[in-house]
Amino acid sequence: MAKIYNDNNTELKQNSARIPEYVWQTSKYLDKMASSDQMYFDIRELGPGKYSFPYHYHRGAEEMMVILQGGCTMRTPEGISKVQQGDIVFFEKGETGAHQFYNHTDEVCRYLDIRIKVDIDVCDYPDSGKVNILPYFNIYNAAQTLDYFEGEEGPSAHWASFFESKE
Repeated sequence: MAKIYNDNNTELKQNSARIPEYVWQTSKYLDKMASSDQMYFDIRELGPGKYSFPYHYHRGAEEMMVILQGGCTMRTPEGISKVQQGDIVFFEKGETGAHQFYNHTDEVCRYLDIRIKVDIDVCDYPDSGKVNILPYFNIYNAAQTLDYFEGEEGPSAHWASFFESKE
């Protein structure tokens, strides 16, 4: 069954960001209300002087924003540019799809945020060096990478109990 969302039936709630510059409004989980299997989508509002999520890119998911009202400044690897009502912006997965919005205007910027669903996605934050494992929100410092075999020395010690109990 088709689901229709608009200003009359879409309630926005403030997100819970602890940094004031990242406080914005969101419809929060329209995709779940629509029982979507393959997309995440929400309507978001950035007030004047507010930023969207920190500058980031997805390793496994493409994302698209549709500017519904107002405008804002968009940051990508190519620099900054302004987007306005009616613009549709596509972000490919990987470093070249990095993005962030900043509302440089005196009016609210409302946009539709659409991302494809993948079982596991990795989101990188170039400014802070963090890595986020989605949908779990397990956040790590990317600079603390390990060798694949670190801590895996002596596998026979883990197997010893299996052989001992069978004798």
